[in-house]
Amino acid sequence: MTTLLEQVIVAGEAFNVYYCDIIKCVKSLYGDPDFARYLTFAPERHYADDDETVHLFHNMHTGKWWWEMQKKLDAHHPGGTIVPIIISSDKTQVTMFRNKTAYPVYLTIGNIPNELRHKPSSGSHILLTYLPTSRLEHITNKASRRRAIANLYHAYLRRVLAPLKSAGSEGISMCSGDGACRHCHLLFANFVGDYPEQLLTTGVKFGECPKCDVLDALAAFDDINLAFVRACATAGIKPIIHPFWEDLPFANIFHAITPDVLHQLYQGLIKHLLAWLSAACGAAEINARCRRLPPNHHVRLFTKGISCLSRVSGTEHAQICRFILGIIIDIRLPNNLNSGHLLQAVQGLLDFLYLAQYPCHSSETLHSLDEALDLFHENKDIFIQLGVRNNFNLPKLHATRHYHLMITLFGTIDNYNTEYTECLHIDLVKDAYCATNHKDEFVQMTCWLERKEKNLWHQKYVDWCLAGGHQFKPYHSRPPDMTFRREQVMTKHPTSKAVSIQKLVEDYGTTHFCEALTRYIVHKSRELDHLVGDIHFPFHRLPVFHKIKWCSIDTGGLTKGHVTLDSVHAKPQQKLGSHLIHRRSDTAFIRLGFSVGQSLQLLFPPTVNIPPHLAYIKWFTPFPSAPDRNNGLYKLSRLMQGGDRVASIVPVGDIVHSIHLIPKFGDSAPREWIWSETVLEDCNTFWVNSYIDRHTFLIFS
Repeated sequence: MTTLLEQVIVAGEAFNVYYCDIIKCVKSLYGDPDFARYLTFAPERHYADDDETVHLFHNMHTGKWWWEMQKKLDAHHPGGTIVPIIISSDKTQVTMFRNKTAYPVYLTIGNIPNELRHKPSSGSHILLTYLPTSRLEHITNKASRRRAIANLYHAYLRRVLAPLKSAGSEGISMCSGDGACRHCHLLFANFVGDYPEQLLTTGVKFGECPKCDVLDALAAFDDINLAFVRACATAGIKPIIHPFWEDLPFANIFHAITPDVLHQLYQGLIKHLLAWLSAACGAAEINARCRRLPPNHHVRLFTKGISCLSRVSGTEHAQICRFILGIIIDIRLPNNLNSGHLLQAVQGLLDFLYLAQYPCHSSETLHSLDEALDLFHENKDIFIQLGVRNNFNLPKLHATRHYHLMITLFGTIDNYNTEYTECLHIDLVKDAYCATNHKDEFVQMTCWLERKEKNLWHQKYVDWCLAGGHQFKPYHSRPPDMTFRREQVMTKHPTSKAVSIQKLVEDYGTTHFCEALTRYIVHKSRELDHLVGDIHFPFHRLPVFHKIKWCSIDTGGLTKGHVTLDSVHAKPQQKLGSHLIHRRSDTAFIRLGFSVGQSLQLLFPPTVNIPPHLAYIKWFTPFPSAPDRNNGLYKLSRLMQGGDRVASIVPVGDIVHSIHLIPKFGDSAPREWIWSETVLEDCNTFWVNSYIDRHTFLIFS
């Protein structure tokens, strides 16, 4: 887009406004041939049952907001097509030193499915403008300076978004990438940002909720005077002159503020929770337990613990959430307080976190979301009893009460997550800044981005011509989980082509391999029952695979290639000089009776009625009838017979997916458990970790 330059004057200082024409930006996204077959143009209602009683919410067009706006629009302009405008802003640093910042504002539209908007590489977001980062230090009065910064922010965005006023009320003609033209109304729908941006946008004071209803004092006066300031103080908002959303048609800024998983939950509540647990349970004990967790595809091992981490990212908080409940079970609390309330409070918060991120919600899952939040509130006083909190007046905790409503209005929260726009900072802010000489950088950044965008559009045009122009396959909107298929994948060639049976026993730990293989052959060939004690193998070596993968295959055509969702590893112990590398045998779900076992993948020589890929399994006890009432996790033990592990051979196809077992540590983690790779052999009793990924959590929910 061509960059426009204007000036905004606030508090006697002139600021250059570098921005793109928002109408051209929307037309660019709406008319992109890559999005043509995926765009949605009208609201839809999706149901999970034939009686249409269980309502489904996923993409934005399945929410109630689009239906309400369509009814209001049809009353004035029948037949108009709504284009929901989603604005995101987040200040970011562009240098490691000198604390230099940039303030980008991104634009996308709700007609594009969220599966595409998740991917920064899809080009579904456009950099709309850079907001000024001036601190207005020439204003000596702090209150006046804060007020001037807020007015500068709104004056800047009001100039950038001004074309939406007529484009929303009167509409404009736009053509999608398939050549179809419609009369479209560009309606401001969502503002995506973290808590400081939400307060700045709504004018709400720090510590207050930017979504709860406030008085409309902003329209009381045209200029800042004493009466205006008093009216704003009474309403609990800052005295902002003409906010940018004031004249936008059908806009309700307090509904437009969206939940923010990254900053509200991971960098907010989870950050608080970890600090509370560290203070209550002791950082040293938590770190000791972290170092003794067995490996798993989904779980990052923090070999030095988690209390020593600095500047913890949202990704790291997400990794810690996958095991934090399991490692505090049975931990000794100060004053011998009962840990039941602590475990239930943590369980409630984690359940809310995982449920909130479902890619498709129903009226039933939303009820479970409310129950999880209620479970936390019913047990949160344990943190006051432990002396780590005095109250729970946390804006980010209060914000969780709005998640249910926002999902029903605008679809699932992956429609408006700041995590996705933060990825754009690298390409559109940091790389652009590095391409300048760091003097008067915003002029150079906009020029560099403009040239880069022209090259991108030229390449898209060439690709479009090579593809034969307007050739689009039909696409039907479906809940996200219905467009993906999970497939088990084995490598074409084995990791080790010829491993002796003796080496299997010694290095891989397959103690009863021969007996297990004999039983499997007899089970497959009933006529050999009388020869069970006389079977001799016509081979001494076997090819061995060290890994099974499960990949996600997109049946809807939204993504290309396979994405690895899960894996199970089985590696032998090795010696590198004097250093011993311990064997690794991951745990997995087995389809036979839905049991859990430790696996070692093997390739059996082709034989009639015998699958080509087999696995040696060490069994754990079957699942109990119900999970533990205090923590919601299932307890398992190693299955023993005659003082030895029970083992057998099963087809690799019967392995469903990996599972993570957390050792039952007791009051304190045993110090003789040194290696995470050997803890599965050192410990006898385990908790099944249901938080390693969304798929596993859904099974246990």
